[in-house]
Amino acid sequence: MSSVERIRLTYAFDAYCGWCYGFGPALHEFATANADRIELRVLSGGLFTGSRALPVSSYPHIPGANERITQLTGVTFGDGYLAALADGNVVMDSADAAAGLVALRSRPGVNALDAAAAMQRAWYRDGRSLSAAGVYRELAAELGVDAEAVAAAFASPAARAEAEADFLKVRRLGVDAYPTLLLHTAHGIDRLGGPVASAGALTHALDQHVDATTAV
Repeated sequence: MSSVERIRLTYAFDAYCGWCYGFGPALHEFATANADRIELRVLSGGLFTGSRALPVSSYPHIPGANERITQLTGVTFGDGYLAALADGNVVMDSADAAAGLVALRSRPGVNALDAAAAMQRAWYRDGRSLSAAGVYRELAAELGVDAEAVAAAFASPAARAEAEADFLKVRRLGVDAYPTLLLHTAHGIDRLGGPVASAGALTHALDQHVDATTAV
């Protein structure tokens, strides 16, 4: 399948979204299995911005939600994260996290989905604030790109502007919950799967779309 025939998908996520963390492994498996036929972009949705950018203790529903996420997806939350949750002082600022994703994905050779997953591991495994430039230096090294270039990009106005553009694109797509995986078709946009969908279920849904398109 040539690049012009690739099926376009958009993944709307937030780095501070536990359900996105739970969905991550299935989405990665799906993306790998279908790498030859899909083009996947990753956009930050801005779940905790403005007046919602608050210490994690301001959201008392989170521990219960995490238990449900583990139950339904099998992901586990690391000791560093559990300690940060108990401490309660880390501010979840999705604008900072979105700028971090921009800084990482803008480096040549970095897969945006891999960058998103690395960021979520930093928070949900290690309890690291995604507002800290040092986190992006470490993630850059993990992803094999220039750490100082990523840190500089994270701090730049350009990254902030692109993060805001991500938020706007997500809103224009009508997304109001995360994670959301969207399929772009000749007739519009369809949602593909849900937050607890398996990789196999996502591939099956994609196959159905391809079959329907072929039939038409």
